[in-house]
Amino acid sequence: MGAYRHITSTFKSEYKERGDILKSRLVTWRSEPSVLRVEHPTNLARARELGYKAKQGVVIARIRIRKGLRKRAKPRGGRKPSKAGRFFAREASFQAIAEQRAASKFANCEVLNSYYVGEDGSFKFFEAILLDRNHPSVMNDKLYAQAASRKNKAYRALTSAGRKHRDSLHKP
Repeated sequence: MGAYRHITSTFKSEYKERGDILKSRLVTWRSEPSVLRVEHPTNLARARELGYKAKQGVVIARIRIRKGLRKRAKPRGGRKPSKAGRFFAREASFQAIAEQRAASKFANCEVLNSYYVGEDGSFKFFEAILLDRNHPSVMNDKLYAQAASRKNKAYRALTSAGRKHRDSLHKP
């Protein structure tokens, strides 16, 4: 078994067992800020599949998203019809929302891709791979330069998470 296959199987078994390592990780992640730069990807094999390289100009950010429906602001005075609901399904997936939050937090970076790293009762956690648009090592790499040159990919649904949502809307 290769190294990445071993990493992937270990990661999957860890989530199935809900072991102490995962629980302690989730407890610390819950207390951290909602968008946080991390040194290394949690799931290295998945990050590499999506284009991560350990080089300058490539940033990993962990994003925390609250699970559940989107809550609309409480209506002010006046009549409140029964159909004026307070909770609505979100327009985009949790992963697409996470990519957008990472893009707004790191304004000088472009989202390359993102992947799921865990969840607890209240939150889902994703890690996004970001590219610094102005860094020479990113601009010298042909694939990274092409990805970094398209601006605001996360907002225009040009990442994999956004594409899934966009394609599901346009099915006949």
